[in-house]
This record gives sequence, structure tokens and C-alpha cells, in this order.
Amino acid sequence: MAFPGTYNFSYYRGDTFEFKVYPKDAGGGIFDLTGYGTPVFKISNARGSAGVGNQVDGYAVVSADKTHILCVIEPEVGIGLAGGQTYVYDIEITKSGADYTRKYTLLNGNITVTEHITGAV
Repeated sequence: MAFPGTYNFSYYRGDTFEFKVYPKDAGGGIFDLTGYGTPVFKISNARGSAGVGNQVDGYAVVSADKTHILCVIEPEVGIGLAGGQTYVYDIEITKSGADYTRKYTLLNGNITVTEHITGAV
């Protein structure tokens, strides 16, 4: 497996932002997400312990066919991100098994936030 991947993107403050994560297995095929719990999509102003108190949750769900994860920054979450700032994020999945627990960070990167004009607060 080639986790985590990196995806940096720009976000327009207060808008809905959607993207899909298609994890691949070691051979480049589709990684089967069957049995994995709800994905965790966290956004923070810093990595590690420096960002612990400053995290917000993005929306994340495994698709019905178990081939990808839909990730969303919803407006009510995104409005809390400051324009002109760069944030970090990652997306993790976990699967508990009889032998051991599997946890993978699938994707991480930077989010550059642009301040909005319409409806500015």
C-alpha cells in the first residue's frame, strides 16, 4: 500500500467542498474498504500535539460499493476556518480484527483558505 497520499487544495471559506479518495492496494488495484468503520477526516491549524485543541471534523463516508470515501467540508465547518490561513488535514480508516487492529492514514495535505465576499462575517 502506498499510504498516505498527498493532496493539497484551495478552499473558498464557507462553501461546500467535496472530493473522493480512491485508495489503491499494493498492486495498484482497488483497496477494498469492506469492514472499515466510519472514516475520520480532521482539519487542524498544525500537525501533532500543537494542533490537538484546534481540530475540526470534516464529513467522511465510505461509498456503498466500498471503493472510495466521499469527503466534504460543509459550510458550517468551513466558515470556522480563517481566510488567508493554511491548514493541514488527514483522513484515516480503522478496521478491528480478531488478530489485530488495522489503521491507515489514506491521505493528507494542506488546505489554503481564501476569504469569501458574499455573506462575509
